[in-house]
Amino acid sequence: MKLFLVHCGFYDSELCDGIYESHINLFVAAETFEDARSKVKLASEFKAKRMHVDGIQEITAVDGYSVILNENPTLNGKTVIMSSRHRDLPSKPKETVSLQSASTQSREQSS
Repeated sequence: MKLFLVHCGFYDSELCDGIYESHINLFVAAETFEDARSKVKLASEFKAKRMHVDGIQEITAVDGYSVILNENPTLNGKTVIMSSRHRDLPSKPKETVSLQSASTQSREQSS
C-alpha cells in the first residue's frame, strides 16, 4: 500500500451562498492513483459535501524519510490522525459594537 493525499474541492451553500470553492485534503492508503480516487469517493464527508477531486499526490518520502505503510489489524480499517492546534490570535475584546449600531450612534451624536 502507498499513502496518497487527495485534494478535494466543494461548494458549501452555508458559506457565502456557496459561491466560493472550499478545499480539504484527505489521506488514503491505496495501490494506485485511480484506487485512491475511488476510495476517497466512498468517504462519508466526501459524499455529504458533494465534493470533487482536484488532485492527488502520492507521498513516498518526507524530510529524507521513506514513508512505509504497515497494516495494523487492531485498527479495523480506521484512520488515526494526531492533531495539535496552535493559534496566535489576539484576545477577544470584552465588548463589541456592530457596524449598524456604531453608525446609528454616530448619527445620533451629530444631531
